[in-house]
Amino acid sequence: MSSAETPTTPRGPVDSSRIPRYAGPATYARLPRLDEVGGTTDVAVVGVPFDTGVSYRPGARFGGNAIREASRLLRPYNPAQDASPFALAQVADAGDIAANPFNINEAVETIEAAADDLLGSGARMMTLGGDHTIALPLLRSVAKKHGPVALLHFDAHLDTWDTYFGAEYTHGTPFRRAVEEGILDTEALSHVGTRGPLYGKKDLTDDEKMGFGIVTSADIYRRGADEVADQLRQRIGDRPLYISIDIDCLDPAHAPGTGTPEAGGMTSRELLEILRGLASCNLVSADVVEVAPAYDHAEITAVAASHTAYELTTIMSRQIAEAREAGGTR
Repeated sequence: MSSAETPTTPRGPVDSSRIPRYAGPATYARLPRLDEVGGTTDVAVVGVPFDTGVSYRPGARFGGNAIREASRLLRPYNPAQDASPFALAQVADAGDIAANPFNINEAVETIEAAADDLLGSGARMMTLGGDHTIALPLLRSVAKKHGPVALLHFDAHLDTWDTYFGAEYTHGTPFRRAVEEGILDTEALSHVGTRGPLYGKKDLTDDEKMGFGIVTSADIYRRGADEVADQLRQRIGDRPLYISIDIDCLDPAHAPGTGTPEAGGMTSRELLEILRGLASCNLVSADVVEVAPAYDHAEITAVAASHTAYELTTIMSRQIAEAREAGGTR
């Protein structure tokens, strides 16, 4: 989609002064559906209700809709970034990518093809998972457009294991596959928020050989969000960046509704502050995954995920608006 095809005034969320936040369809942040804005948008918020790749608790297939429901309370102005993301760019809810729940290989192909369509229309993607398996087809699609991309992977776990029970495509293997396929820029890869027991020290040495740096949750606690964000910005530079966020990067106190919780994680405040510190990075698409609402309490996890997606969407919308003002492309 060219800038000329974009409405001068983007269509924003439902007016909460006329329709209460708890009423009406639960699109993300009460935004219009993709078909309501002519089928093209700057940022497509899309769900992937798929969790066949999980290794412990199931339920992330319901995560996207839980995030949408929790996002009803989001408001149009983001003071932390001094931006109104839904006024700066057209953001729309593109619904869900329906993937085969009984065949992981077929599901991965379906997700990649659907992402190709959305990115091919000119949109950036804000994906709501689903389990972390979906990051691989999303990265494949993004790399077709941008070439190998920088990756910031927020997670309690490395997700660079080889196989589970002989399966190559699971929620613990997407980033090893992505490195093997050459779709990641191995000069700019970082895990953020990792912690907890591993199968062995080889997990770390294998991960390092793939090019990943690691910022543990303890590092964030000791050094603070600002210093960590600065380190990540320096590692990324001006490369096209994909951010993948497993909500279990947060401590179970802040995100109990997830499939593989680990003690000692980040607070939601730390996560949001780090993301805000990345606002100058060239964010081309992102995902938030592994929200499993059956294990949630009072929407704690879904609320954290909805705000996480909001910060990411704000970054993308600001960059789109700045590019247009400069007469460039996005």
